[in-house]
Amino acid sequence: MARFRLWPRSLATRTAAVLLVGLMAVQVAGLTIHALDRIDMQQVAQVRELAGQIFSLYRAVAATAPERRGEVLAALHRNPRFAVALSNAPPRTDLPPMGLPALRRFWTEVEAGPLSRAEPRMGGGPAVDPAERRGWANSEFMRRNFGTPGVPPIDIVAHGGIQLHRMAMGIRLSDGTWLNFDAELGPPRPWHSPTFMGAFGLMTVVAAGLTLWAVRRLTTPVRVLAAAAEALGRDVNAPPLPETGPEEVATAAIAFNTMASRIRRFVDDRTTLLTAIGHDLRTPITRLKLRAEFMDDDELRGKMLADLAELEAMVAATLAFGRDARTTEQPVSLDLAELLRTILDEAGDAHPNAAGQLAYEGPNHCTVRLRSLAMKRALTNLVANAIAYGAAARVRLTAPAGGSLRIEIEDDGPGIPPEELERVFEPFHRVESSRNRETGGTGLGLPIARDILRAHGGDVVLANRPGGGLIARLTLPV
Repeated sequence: MARFRLWPRSLATRTAAVLLVGLMAVQVAGLTIHALDRIDMQQVAQVRELAGQIFSLYRAVAATAPERRGEVLAALHRNPRFAVALSNAPPRTDLPPMGLPALRRFWTEVEAGPLSRAEPRMGGGPAVDPAERRGWANSEFMRRNFGTPGVPPIDIVAHGGIQLHRMAMGIRLSDGTWLNFDAELGPPRPWHSPTFMGAFGLMTVVAAGLTLWAVRRLTTPVRVLAAAAEALGRDVNAPPLPETGPEEVATAAIAFNTMASRIRRFVDDRTTLLTAIGHDLRTPITRLKLRAEFMDDDELRGKMLADLAELEAMVAATLAFGRDARTTEQPVSLDLAELLRTILDEAGDAHPNAAGQLAYEGPNHCTVRLRSLAMKRALTNLVANAIAYGAAARVRLTAPAGGSLRIEIEDDGPGIPPEELERVFEPFHRVESSRNRETGGTGLGLPIARDILRAHGGDVVLANRPGGGLIARLTLPV
C-alpha cells in the first residue's frame, strides 16, 4: 500500500505551501499583536469611562446637601452597567483588594479626566469647596504613594479590577456617608469590529492569490524546461527553447539548446556513418555473389551465397534504419484500427500457413495523429516478429483512456529469457538460444519499432505470457 505523504511532490506546490504557511504565521503574529493592542486600548477606555462616571457622580453628590443626595443620585445615575448607592459603610464584597498599580492607573485617569476639568458649579448646585477640590489631588492615596503634602483626605476603598471584570469602590463623603459603586466590566472584545474581519479576510485572500500567481509564474520556466527535455527524448529534432526571460532562465535555455544541438549532431554522425557503411558494403557483396557463381563446389557455393544473402539483408535493414532516423514525416490523422487490420491482411498474404493465427480485437475505428509510414513500419516489424518466432499474431487494441491507448501483440512462441527482454531492443542483438537463425532477421526490427514509438511519445515492452509465448505491449499518447 502506498504511503500517505503530506509533503507535495511538485516544486510549485512546495514553494506555494511554504509561502502560504509563512503568510499564515505572519498573519497569526499580526493578529496576536492587534488583539493585545486592542485589549490594552479597551481596558484603558473602560477605566477612563468608569473613572469619569464614578467621579462625576461623586462630585455631583458631594456638592449637594446631605438630605437631597439620594434624590440627586437617582436623577443622575442612568448607566445600567454598574450600581451606585449611599451607605453608612464601605462596600462589602468577596473581591480581592485592588492592587497598587491598578489603583494608580485608575487615579491617573481621574487626574487626566473629568476632575481636572471640572467646573466650580454643576447643575445649579453650590460651589465646590476649593479645599475639597485640592483633596482630590492630595488624598491619602496620593500622599502615601507620591509624597504630596497632606490635606483633609478623601477615603477610597477599592476591590477587584479590570482583569476580574468587576470592581467595587467606595468613596467617603464629608458627612461620613459612603458612596458605593459596584460595576460589572465586560471582557475585552478585540475582534468586535464590523469591518476588521472583512478587511482581514480580503487582505489574506489577496496575499494568497498574489503568492500563488508569483509561484506559478516563477516555476513556469522549470515546467517549460521539463517539457522540452521530454520532447527532446522523443524527437532529437524538437524545436529549441526560447532564450529569453531572467538571466538564470536564459542561461539554462542556452545550455539546454547547446546540449540538444550536440545530441543531434552525434545522432546525425552515427546515422550517417552507419548508412555509409551499409551503402558501401553493397558493391563488394555484389562482387562476391558474382564470383561465388563461378565456384565448382556446389555445396560451398550454396553456403557462400546464403551468407552473402544474409549479409545483404543486414545491409538493407541498416539502410532502412538510417532512413527512418532521418525522416521528417509530419503527423496526420490516422485510423489505427484500420491500419492494424491492413497489416494483418498483408501478413496473412505473405504467410499463408499462419493466416489462421492472425486476429484483431478492438474498436472498429480509432483515429489518432501519427506519422503514418513510420507507425506502419513499427507495427509491421512487431507483427512480423510474432509470426516469424511465434507462428501467430493476435492484436488487441484498447480504446483511448486517460490520455493514452494500448496495443498488445501476442504470439505462441517459446518466449524470451527474462534477462534478455530488454537486450533484444539493442541493434543487431538476437537471442540465439530462443530465436532460430534460419528464420532470418537482422536484429534491427525491434530497435526500429521502439525508436519509432518513442519518437511518438510512446513505448514498447516485451513480457512472457504465463501460458507460453510472448506479448508486446505498446503505449501511445492521444
